[in-house]
Amino acid sequence: MDVNNAVSVLEELIQTCKDGQKGYQEAASKVKRTDLKTFFNEQAQERGRFAAELEAELNRVGKGDKKLSGSVLGTLHRAWIDTKVSLGGDDKTVLDWLEHGEDRAKDAYQKAVKGSLPANLMEIIRRQAASVQAAHDKVKQLRDTAEAAAA
Repeated sequence: MDVNNAVSVLEELIQTCKDGQKGYQEAASKVKRTDLKTFFNEQAQERGRFAAELEAELNRVGKGDKKLSGSVLGTLHRAWIDTKVSLGGDDKTVLDWLEHGEDRAKDAYQKAVKGSLPANLMEIIRRQAASVQAAHDKVKQLRDTAEAAAA
């Protein structure tokens, strides 16, 4: 097993999950619809669980001494939505922004799934990737519905 490759993949996915967790929390605080708040809070919790699961794997390969909190890009992405909403953005604006973040998460997981990793780690990543894809599709569907309603 290439430990450095596994560590690199795990670190990237942990940051992606933490960005997603923070992004969904931010989105839940910005939207007005309670169904969206509920969904976003559920997704934030799931991304937190995913990050914890991946951190446990990072510890297992002996590289868990580094504290990962998310990426600079994720922080900038959240600051951007704060600005858009303060300038009058609505739930559709939040959904547009969130789908962009979900595209990034989906891509990170797809890249990881195509890599060469131990079977036990690949099983975790594939399971998480399926959930990330489902969340992406749900956000896209919600965004498309909001877009159609606004037209």
